[in-house]
Formats: sequence, C-alpha cells, structure tokens
Amino acid sequence: MRQNRKRLSCQGDSEDDCRRLADKIINLRIFSDENYKINLSLGDVDGELLVVSQFTLYADCRKGNRPNFIQAGKPDEAERLYNYFVEYCRSKGKHVETGIFGADMKVRLENDGPFTVVLE
Repeated sequence: MRQNRKRLSCQGDSEDDCRRLADKIINLRIFSDENYKINLSLGDVDGELLVVSQFTLYADCRKGNRPNFIQAGKPDEAERLYNYFVEYCRSKGKHVETGIFGADMKVRLENDGPFTVVLE
C-alpha cells in the first residue's frame, strides 16, 4: 500500500473530498445489466444509499496489532463532513438513509454480488 494515499475520514479532509467520493459512488457501474455485465450505476437501477457514520472513524492498522486513530478526523469536523456528504448525495436526487452519527449501531447487510469495492 502506498504510504501517501489520501483516505477519506482523515484530518484535512474537505467538502471537495466528499463531493468526489459521492459522485464516484453514484456513478460507479457496479450493477449488472440484462446481459449480466457489470455495466449499470446507482442511477441506472434507481438505487438508494445507506450511509453509515462509521466511515468517519479512520484506524491505521499498518503497524502492530492495535489500531492507531491519530489521523482520524476530529469528531465535530467528521460529523459536519458526514452530514455534508449525505446532503450532497440527496442534492443529486438520491434517496439516502442514515444511522445516528457516533452511535453504536448494529447494521445488517446482505451482500449480493461477486466483488467488494474499496474507494479511497
């Protein structure tokens, strides 16, 4: 892993980072078309978003066995960016469900697909 890659939810993240990531998520072609080709975006399938606030807690696990949270964004700024991200997605016409920022939530997920996507 390259050492200097920027990761969302670190100190120094911005609204520009939120918009870039939201646009990528909305336009990423990760859904199958009628020929079972991964060719459709969230908009193409009239999909919705579930935005869970845990994305704001950045843990670096490259060294040792204990997560390092030193580069994590400050809670107030992380919550502001989280809310900005959600509102930006909504401004793009997407239905967005959320949890409670900073809460200990239990999220159930049923993956339906052959791959996992990691965006940074």
